[in-house]
Amino acid sequence: MTTANALIPNSLPVPSALGSLDAYIGAVYRIPVLSVEDEQALARRYLAEEDLNAARELVHSHLRFVVHVARGYNGYGLPLGDLIQEGNIGLMKAVKRFDPDQGVRLVSFAVHWIRAEMHEFILKNWRIVKVATTKAQRKLFFNLRRSKKRLGWMNAEEVRVVANDLNVSEREVLEMESRLSGRDIGFDAPEGDDDDRAPPSPVAYLRAHDEDPSQIYERESVEDHQVGLLHEGLAKLDERSRDIVARRWLGNENKVTLQELANEYGVSAERIRQIEANALKKMRVLFAA
Repeated sequence: MTTANALIPNSLPVPSALGSLDAYIGAVYRIPVLSVEDEQALARRYLAEEDLNAARELVHSHLRFVVHVARGYNGYGLPLGDLIQEGNIGLMKAVKRFDPDQGVRLVSFAVHWIRAEMHEFILKNWRIVKVATTKAQRKLFFNLRRSKKRLGWMNAEEVRVVANDLNVSEREVLEMESRLSGRDIGFDAPEGDDDDRAPPSPVAYLRAHDEDPSQIYERESVEDHQVGLLHEGLAKLDERSRDIVARRWLGNENKVTLQELANEYGVSAERIRQIEANALKKMRVLFAA
């Protein structure tokens, strides 16, 4: 099966190449639009014979439409050439899947694939932090600007109208408006920025002042070492001593009494106390080493 890359036009300049975007747009608008009959014939040739020349003609004749769609996304601050490239990928995918017997023109079928590729590119590159992940958020991202009637924050009535139009909650509308109004900022202040009026960078107010990371690491290392010594000390005790220490000092519930252990082992409570004291003495020596 042929891949989409095999359909890439090889006789046109690359849209993102320096200084070639205008030349590319001029070139694609000079390519004639196919008639219905020609489009159907080419589509059938590709479908039946996997004729790449037929596929290239279909792609070539619709590149102007990709440019038209890409210009509709200029407001997101991404290079037009990049949007056109992504749209071309969508166009090639559409050509691969186009069925001429469905009774629709390729342009109507391809628009969904073209926009899908552009949408994915915009969502990945518009911000460092993703602004839309769920289906509802994606719908809001691409429709909220068009739905707003004026610049600035929306009032309660405008929020309600947009929520009803897009079939989402008012809370989701407010959250997406907040995301769209934000901007990416560097964690550290830019080097050489001596502007006293500039707002503080996040490093100035997102720092944990309670404890230094090196102190946290040192404390956790000491705790890990002590736990290791505890396990080592218990392992050196005989089974009865280990059981008495564990149940008297390491249990999660209330400590077992000396008398309860005495009854279980058939000795006096004083004998249990002596065993416990000797076991703890041995372990203290290990901790002090």
